[in-house]
Amino acid sequence: MSPVPLPVLRQQIVACTRCPRLRAYCERVAREKKRAHRDETYWGRPVPGFGDPAARLLIVGLAPAAHGANRTGRMFTGDSSGDFLMAALHRAGFATIPTSRLAGDGLRLTDAFVAAAARCAPPDNKPLPAELDACYPWLRQEAAALPHLRVVVALGRIAFQTCRRLLHDAALSPAGRPSFGHGARCEFSAAGAQRSPLRPRSGGPERDRGAEQGFGPAQELTLIASYHPSRQNTNTRRLTPAMLDEVFSAVRAALGRGATPA
Repeated sequence: MSPVPLPVLRQQIVACTRCPRLRAYCERVAREKKRAHRDETYWGRPVPGFGDPAARLLIVGLAPAAHGANRTGRMFTGDSSGDFLMAALHRAGFATIPTSRLAGDGLRLTDAFVAAAARCAPPDNKPLPAELDACYPWLRQEAAALPHLRVVVALGRIAFQTCRRLLHDAALSPAGRPSFGHGARCEFSAAGAQRSPLRPRSGGPERDRGAEQGFGPAQELTLIASYHPSRQNTNTRRLTPAMLDEVFSAVRAALGRGATPA
């Protein structure tokens, strides 16, 4: 089966109602608002990924922030985490501007696509395991729609676990035993020349809804872990700009050259 085009996926994600708890929370936040944004119209719906359809880099975060992407409708947009991430992507040549304030602010990504493990803002930034399972097929299908994908960056432990599942379901096997840690890197490859990356290795129909799509011609991918650019991590300097720059330097090395594809 051919991958679902990204514009179609966007519409499907925005209309998703799989997780009643999360939908109710996002809608309530959109009604009540934050005082600083009381005159704004909140998005209040599931948030699709965004970026370059020809991306070789996929960046996966945890979930929209209640007053960030749940307000603006674009991942990593409207809060300090988004600015921290986009500044690093701009320094690395993946983003046109170093800030991410509003959808329509002129930000464009080149050779990169940004998504998340969950598409609705969760209370206390903690989606339930069942909610992550329900949302997983959206990430699976977005990855399948990126035909040139070669590197995945996971921001935070939950995103890392989701990305390991993503590569496992694409029939890609790790070289070693990947574990989460800032800057940790693992190579994944198809085990056996005849093994197709188009079929998942395990999982029931609910777990792998939409997982029949693979990653185009990819037989090898690199997974790189990073601490999440949350305010808690950046304010305490658990994650610094230099540390995130090192991650995207590793991405450039994994992609094989400093320039983005023509």
